[in-house]
Amino acid sequence: MRKKIIICVSIILSFFVGAGGMYVLINYFPTQTNTILRDTKNIKITEQDSISEAVDKIYDAVVVVETSKGSQLMSSGTGFVYKTDDKYGYVITNNHVVSGGTNVTVTFASEKSSEAKILGSDSYADLAVLRIPKENITNVANIGKSSDVKVGDTVFTVGAPVGSEYSGTVTKGIISGKDRMVSVTLDQNADYIMNVMQTDAAINPGNSGGPLVNINGDVIGINSLKLVQEEIEGIGFAIPIDDAMNFVEKLEKGEEIKRPMLGVSLIDKSEIYGLYSYGIQIDKDSPDGVVVGEVEENSPASNAGLKKGDIITKYNDNKISSRAELRYNLYKNSIGDKIKITYYRDKTENTVEVTLDKELQ
Repeated sequence: MRKKIIICVSIILSFFVGAGGMYVLINYFPTQTNTILRDTKNIKITEQDSISEAVDKIYDAVVVVETSKGSQLMSSGTGFVYKTDDKYGYVITNNHVVSGGTNVTVTFASEKSSEAKILGSDSYADLAVLRIPKENITNVANIGKSSDVKVGDTVFTVGAPVGSEYSGTVTKGIISGKDRMVSVTLDQNADYIMNVMQTDAAINPGNSGGPLVNINGDVIGINSLKLVQEEIEGIGFAIPIDDAMNFVEKLEKGEEIKRPMLGVSLIDKSEIYGLYSYGIQIDKDSPDGVVVGEVEENSPASNAGLKKGDIITKYNDNKISSRAELRYNLYKNSIGDKIKITYYRDKTENTVEVTLDKELQ
């Protein structure tokens, strides 16, 4: 009995000792609790992915490009200064921004303007090089490498999406895809495919010719196209800077970009009226390809034995299903190159070697 009383008393004493200790701790040692609360309130949340420093690297190198004919404004786009020398600065933009006009003006971020001279341009590459006086240039863009870009990389654009009123607009996105093959119609007889990068950064008509820039502030593409359909949003395209710079030196010197030709008129198999107009009938069992409408005398195609009605199915080892695809593959070659053409005739496929010894007319 005595032992039970001792145990009960010990429990009661322990309770009061614990309660008293807690009272003393709360009332006489409050410093630690208050410090924790103050530290929590003073925590600063910062945006880790700000691109402001990258924008600063390119911003003043971007210009608005306006093309006019007489007093009439023909088109407006964007460009960027990519180099300077002792007297001049040099600007890259799209060919379609400056074509069709007689006067070109560039306007800087400082709102100063300069008359520009078109040194060279190319419709297939959709590139043009302009020369301007050096005096108003305060920054030159750093050229990066599009080959280093990965899908998912953060990118941004600087441009004038709807004209000079909104010049200097920055839009941000990611690389949504690489090596996209996009069909372009230059005129009624010239379908072409461009190899481009896809981005979801907002690109509008006035952004044409402006830079697509990586997170380090380096130009990795030139905005050129926007897929515009009511049901599609956020799909823009840019020419990889590696491809563009292959042409820039020649355009800067005023040299024409010479491309080879086969010397044939081409018709897509789906163009029923085109086939009819050439008097060509296609076997229903014939393979996919592009149909030869006419063959020019003494042309590479004529010398290789190609004839009207042949269906070209392969260019080297690349399957061909349209004239746009054939042109894309053809224009990757140079005059003098030897290539292989596989064609279908009389229910038989044949392969011939063709020497590209004539330039595109």
